[in-house]
Amino acid sequence: MPRTLSAEAVAEFRERLIDAAERLFAERGLEAMTMRELAAEVGVSPMTPYRYFVDKDAILAAVRARAFNRHAEALEAAMASAGTPIERSQAVGAAYLRFALAHPAAYKLMFDVDQPNAGAYPELVAAAMRSRATMTAHLKAMIGAGLLTGDADQIGHMFWSAIHGAIQLQLAGMLTPPFDAEGLSAALVRTLWAGLMVGPPTGD
Repeated sequence: MPRTLSAEAVAEFRERLIDAAERLFAERGLEAMTMRELAAEVGVSPMTPYRYFVDKDAILAAVRARAFNRHAEALEAAMASAGTPIERSQAVGAAYLRFALAHPAAYKLMFDVDQPNAGAYPELVAAAMRSRATMTAHLKAMIGAGLLTGDADQIGHMFWSAIHGAIQLQLAGMLTPPFDAEGLSAALVRTLWAGLMVGPPTGD
């Protein structure tokens, strides 16, 4: 009979499974990774992961939810740490880039995965929405301060597309010196600011 675990022990083991699954998804791909491999990775019996996640899709949702939440936490902290609306916006952009390059496996699972039944996992839906909100909150502040004109959601998608493209090129090994994601992102952001800001960009 399986021993009863405390809530803390269950949460700790779930995190171990999520850590291992993130690595395996990155190394093996979504289709190739199996629950048996996951069990072997953490040193438990093949059926043990099923006590915590009903199937591979459920653990993928948990991996992605954690990634979205950590991404949101990084951007929220960056926005809270800066002063003026422009400084907050710059801090958010820098935090986005740092997160993606520091956690490439998590980043790819966030944005490169088509999970058709994602709506079946409320925690994933909430985490994705939280992450998405961090990419427009700083723009709404700039619009409110009269520094920027336009729709915050549309502008957020423009910046997101630009920075994401540069990141993807670097993660795919397609950029060679002197080009890198940081330099390209900075140039793209400056170009967008020049066309969108009410006055000339400052604080760059």
